Amino acid sequence: MWKHGRQRAFAPRQAAGDNRGPLITRRELVSVEELLAFAGRHLYLSMALVGLTVALVFTEIGRLFRGYTALRPGELTGLINRDNALVVDLSTTGEFEKGHIAGSRSVALSQFDPESKLLAKARELPVVVVCRNGQSSADAAKRLKKAGFTQVHWLDGGVQAWQQADLPLVKGRA
Repeated sequence: MWKHGRQRAFAPRQAAGDNRGPLITRRELVSVEELLAFAGRHLYLSMALVGLTVALVFTEIGRLFRGYTALRPGELTGLINRDNALVVDLSTTGEFEKGHIAGSRSVALSQFDPESKLLAKARELPVVVVCRNGQSSADAAKRLKKAGFTQVHWLDGGVQAWQQADLPLVKGRA
């Protein structure tokens, strides 16, 4: 251990996974003054955090009070089997004939009316609105809820989500 007349001290090697404890032993709380100072130094970052928080809260409150619920494909099959739900498919006639959920009724989006004969009988039954990707069916669900339907649902992700869940589609007319 002698090199050029001096002794060198070596620290013993630590074994892999040898943890001698946390580097910080006590938890320090951040004061309000420190948070305000940070916000002042990082104005854009702070504004982005506030904006995202407000948007998230607004979106979640809107979701809670909209009056209709989003269903996943598995939940839809349970609703159909258990409660005999009416499934309204808003796809075009061509898309509907290429593949639709068994038992669904085809109504073109341009002809969708909550007061139609098909829907008038189902005012108290569960009604599920479906489209190809889930976008236009959410708007239709909102219209049904405004018209006084009590149990309104929409398939989140539409028929595409149904297919991704490996659930069967029926081809042809209903």
